[in-house]
Amino acid sequence: MYDFRKKCVSLDRLIGTFCAIPHPVAVEVAAASGVDFLCIDWEHSQIGRERLEDLVRAADVHRIPAMVRVPGHTPEWIAAALDAGASGVLVPRVSTAEQAHMAVMACRYPPVGARGVGPGRAAGYGYRIPDYLTSANDVLTVAIQVETAEGLANIDDIVQVDSVDVVFIGPGDLSVSIDAMGPAGQDKLNAAIIRIAAAARAARKAIGIFRPSADDVGKWSRHGISFYLLASDTMFLGAGLAAGVVSARSAS
Repeated sequence: MYDFRKKCVSLDRLIGTFCAIPHPVAVEVAAASGVDFLCIDWEHSQIGRERLEDLVRAADVHRIPAMVRVPGHTPEWIAAALDAGASGVLVPRVSTAEQAHMAVMACRYPPVGARGVGPGRAAGYGYRIPDYLTSANDVLTVAIQVETAEGLANIDDIVQVDSVDVVFIGPGDLSVSIDAMGPAGQDKLNAAIIRIAAAARAARKAIGIFRPSADDVGKWSRHGISFYLLASDTMFLGAGLAAGVVSARSAS
């Protein structure tokens, strides 16, 4: 799993999904599906801090990197995810270069950042702290989520922040923030996504995006996007069950 960050910054196409079901079984099932990585969604699901470690551990069973989308910019949230053994974090609602820099500071140890040293799972509960300190800055992925009108306006400055590995586009919140919801706003939203992707590509950053399905991955890959989060475990569960029900009811 230590090559996850390398694959991100090398612009390999990586396919993952959000894990919103707060149970290790769901994470294990998702990890066994063939995904390249998982992102445990601490921001938009009912996952408590004490559950994070179990969910990351469940992904480790199948040697699948597990990031955590933290609830916000607070360094304590970022530290909790990384101390639990996450392969990286996705920091939401990053709208300024200063916020991107603070995310880096919370993720990286000195001299790059200001992350505190603790005896968490990632450091072998204190028994492997020196080894972890030696490798953490090199192997942990820092992804920032641009999803506001302010972030769009500041994108040229945001992508210049050192040690940010992935600039991740959140189309849902972005569409609300720039008044581009629904079919009528699709062209405006697409233009904003392309603007963010172009700025990140010029700064040699990996670009990520959420997509509800894989239908347009080819389209967005042509704009330099290589890091995809497809739907979520809950969305796939609902869609799969619904399709099965329709098929069963129509069977003759």
